[in-house]
Amino acid sequence: MRIAIYGRNISDEIVPLVELLLDEIEKAGGTYIIFESYHSLFRQKSKRKFKNNIFGSTDEIRRQVDFLLSIGGDGTMLDTVTIVQNTGIPVLGVNTGRLGFLSSVSIDEIAHAIDCLSKGHYALDKRALLKLETNRQIFGDINYALNELTIHKKDSSSMINIHTYLNGEYLTTYWADGLIIATPTGSTGYSLSCGGPIVAPASGNFVITPIAPHNLNVRPIVVSDKNIVSLEVEGRSQYFLASLDSRSVTIDSTIQFAVRREDFTFNIVRIDNQNFLQTLRNKLMWGMDRRN
Repeated sequence: MRIAIYGRNISDEIVPLVELLLDEIEKAGGTYIIFESYHSLFRQKSKRKFKNNIFGSTDEIRRQVDFLLSIGGDGTMLDTVTIVQNTGIPVLGVNTGRLGFLSSVSIDEIAHAIDCLSKGHYALDKRALLKLETNRQIFGDINYALNELTIHKKDSSSMINIHTYLNGEYLTTYWADGLIIATPTGSTGYSLSCGGPIVAPASGNFVITPIAPHNLNVRPIVVSDKNIVSLEVEGRSQYFLASLDSRSVTIDSTIQFAVRREDFTFNIVRIDNQNFLQTLRNKLMWGMDRRN
């Protein structure tokens, strides 16, 4: 069993947990390789003697590891999309953040999780990605997202106009602070906080959610991910923001967008028969009556 480990930051209280994680991997007869920047941070805080097992790119783990462990919150988990890319490497999230909707393993379940991986006691949750195509490459080769594409106003209180089309057919113009196109995974993120619906992971849909729309009769809409959603943006300001998950760039009105479903999926590891409905109930308090 070969495991890649990724994290953004490491606090003093997390160091012993990561050390435990490495111990459990070795106890299970596995080997590990650590993302180079995380390895550097870890070495500064830990007294453990380290092997120089580091990686810094996707090609260094392609066909070389069986799993990738994301240590942090859901934002860290989203980062791993740009690391595993189209390799199909399954990702298990160890939650050291707050909500942990995607990062499903708590810090006190680390030993159990490694045992499950070594024995094959897990399932893969294949999540759809959206792919962004533009008339100019604004996100380079990593032009896909697990959660959403967001178009948002920048440096201005004025709303923007987002002309939206489905397969070339005009849908509407959103007069709003911005627009979110979310995958089913992203439907429980930013889209949900803007009034969008929760969509089951395997439903094969996109959710189009306006952000603070001026035309109040316009509401979020769910469309099949077999559609190509095209966008044109204009407004009083010269510049706008475009974001794929946590990656943002400044754009202008000359950029045209087309969103479709990506050809490959992002594979999330689930242990102990965890599923989406359990996560809804446990993390979002779905259906809980708090009046007592």
